[in-house]
Amino acid sequence: MTARLLLATSNPGKVVELRALLSGHSDLAGVTLLTPLDLGRPLPEVAEIGTTFAENARIKALALANASGLIALADDSGLCVDALGGDPGVRSARWAGPTDADRAAALLERLRGVPASERMARFVCAACAAAPGGALAEAEGVCEGMITEAPRGRAGFGYDPVFLLPAFGRTMAELSPDEKNRISHRARAIAALTPRLRELWKKAP
Repeated sequence: MTARLLLATSNPGKVVELRALLSGHSDLAGVTLLTPLDLGRPLPEVAEIGTTFAENARIKALALANASGLIALADDSGLCVDALGGDPGVRSARWAGPTDADRAAALLERLRGVPASERMARFVCAACAAAPGGALAEAEGVCEGMITEAPRGRAGFGYDPVFLLPAFGRTMAELSPDEKNRISHRARAIAALTPRLRELWKKAP
């Protein structure tokens, strides 16, 4: 297969993870992975107005596919905390402050005094690939864990330093990139989505 796949994100952390997750996959042999910067022309800024992760991923993928003429892969992901009624949810990237550190600190403050047995949470990722014209492939991945009482680790991004994986005894930010890319919500979503991508190239104009 000779084709191009546009990664519909400007988040450098996501770009690194997506390239690692997609590279070497047998279903993508011969596919060139591109970012909006690689195209050398402006693409639309897409407002995340959906009420679910799946809706936001779909909105982004379709907008970039139609603007670029390429198959576009987008994901929307976030943290859902049981004790907060599922917040920050789809607002994870813009909840309670402008930086990752601000948002993690606000989360810990909101959970001050909440016992460990009630700090359950999950990372959710909805991935969508869209062809120009509207054909879609979609998948979801979930990673269960709990919220720590203080940040731990320097790897990753977002809420990784406060998301504990009980089976590992470490936060997401304490895992190596290879470990994270085996078990993360994004890894699971992309693993489920990738085998479906060939059908999109068949449907693309």
